[in-house]
Amino acid sequence: MTDRQRYDYIIVGGGSAGCALANRLSADPGTSVLVLEAGRPDWIWDIFIHMPAALTMVIGNPLYDWRYESEPEPYMNGRRVSHGRGKVLGGSSSINGMIFQRGNPLDLQRWAADPGMETWDYAHCLPYFKKMENCLAGGDDWRGDSGPLALERGPATNPLFGAFLEAAQQAGHPLTDDVNGYQQEGFARFDRNISRGRRLSAARAYYHPVKSRPNLTVQCLSLVHRVLFTGKRAVGVQYSRPGTGPRTVYGGEVILSGGAVNTPQLLQLSGVGNAEELRPLGVDVVHHLPGVGENLQDHLEVYVQHACTQPISYNPALKLRNRPLIGLQWIFGKRGPAATNHFEAGGFVRSNADVAYPNLMFHFLPIAVRYDGTPVPAEHGYQVHIGPMYSDARGSVKIKSANPKQAPALRFNYLSTDQDRREWVEAIHTAREILSQPAFDAFNGGEISPGPGVGTDEEILDWVARDAETAYHPSCTAKMGIDEMSVVDPETMRVHGVEGLRVVDASAMPYVTNGNIYAPVMMLAEKSADLILGNTPLAPADADFYRHERQPS
Repeated sequence: MTDRQRYDYIIVGGGSAGCALANRLSADPGTSVLVLEAGRPDWIWDIFIHMPAALTMVIGNPLYDWRYESEPEPYMNGRRVSHGRGKVLGGSSSINGMIFQRGNPLDLQRWAADPGMETWDYAHCLPYFKKMENCLAGGDDWRGDSGPLALERGPATNPLFGAFLEAAQQAGHPLTDDVNGYQQEGFARFDRNISRGRRLSAARAYYHPVKSRPNLTVQCLSLVHRVLFTGKRAVGVQYSRPGTGPRTVYGGEVILSGGAVNTPQLLQLSGVGNAEELRPLGVDVVHHLPGVGENLQDHLEVYVQHACTQPISYNPALKLRNRPLIGLQWIFGKRGPAATNHFEAGGFVRSNADVAYPNLMFHFLPIAVRYDGTPVPAEHGYQVHIGPMYSDARGSVKIKSANPKQAPALRFNYLSTDQDRREWVEAIHTAREILSQPAFDAFNGGEISPGPGVGTDEEILDWVARDAETAYHPSCTAKMGIDEMSVVDPETMRVHGVEGLRVVDASAMPYVTNGNIYAPVMMLAEKSADLILGNTPLAPADADFYRHERQPS
């Protein structure tokens, strides 16, 4: 079957970046836009998507999650690490933890230091962060207050949050007014993508307000098999829907927004990648581009969990007998334990004196639970999520065959470098130091995980290898730049060596940022929309940002 209609832009992927692009590119009524999303719609009645606390019910659930797994990780006892990716309109923003973190301004300075990346520094990116934000706490030189992404500051009223913030200070770490503002380093209440007790995904923020535009078509349950080329020009895509054979649709430009896994997968299926690896799989090579699927980066994390001696944690909310009432509170009032993501506070610190800016991130929860909803063997508990932000381990995404329905091979190489292992040991020591401060004396019922049997550096690394999980931040597999391993032109977002094909998603990041990557991805999409449309870029900002003064040794 062939779709005869031609679109100006075909966006492959209705996830975070895809929804933002759909909004911005269709603003001109004379421009036609088609979005092909492989997952299903984010139906308004699906409470598991829209209820903030229900994230443990969607991650790992095949109705919402592609449920990828890594290849056996050689430095983690051969474990396959689960990797959730959103299988629904809105992508991973419809199943994530709803934490909004821009990263440190110096992350963007690092991006801009690479050849050709000069316009991706903090000054050029800050206006796009502000453009997308609607900070309910108000805007200023660093924050926006009129964008589509409503941002709510976590209330952090549970006494355990107060103990955590006080303990951080007792351990020698500062507080900061806003980790997304002038000073990221320190501890504070976190911003989150929750509005009036509901998850505010990219689909809800960007697509649904404009879905009635006649020039915008969003088609779910549409798996793209490959990009179609005439010579080296992309002219359309081939895709399928359930119960149908291949279809084709044509466009002036094709924009890949499938994320750090699916974008390199689709490029390789389409003949753009390492020719020596594609030909043995029966893929006709369109353009040899060896950087496709390389440079994979992610954040790994563990939970340091404690029992709580006072009945003030949210652990009872996990009990089956309590869930109906909690659900009714949310359905009829958008309130109660189900109306929060529980990631209401945390912070960023440096693990040693050699790093110039924070390389560790903390999320604190007044509950002890795993992402899959598994509670701890304690009536009440609390935990921090902790992990290094700048591992120098690099992995890859590689197709295994020419079958678009076969998941690619994901190799992360976690814990494979000296720096990675050193910072992991520092991370656990830093977390334990904070959780052992006097501020927790009234609540501390003892460490549950990893527990007193894990003390030496070797025991810590063994525990991390056994227990660590992804923080769900895969990125950088089709990086911007102009070196031989770059995939995307940073001035146009076009794929090097071909025409009519662009990439706009987390795969285009050259380096992972510190913190959750949803906010940087949305900024990248906002900025890319101007580049694609040929708009005059927003003027660089002149707002300064905090730099730690390193003491001479």
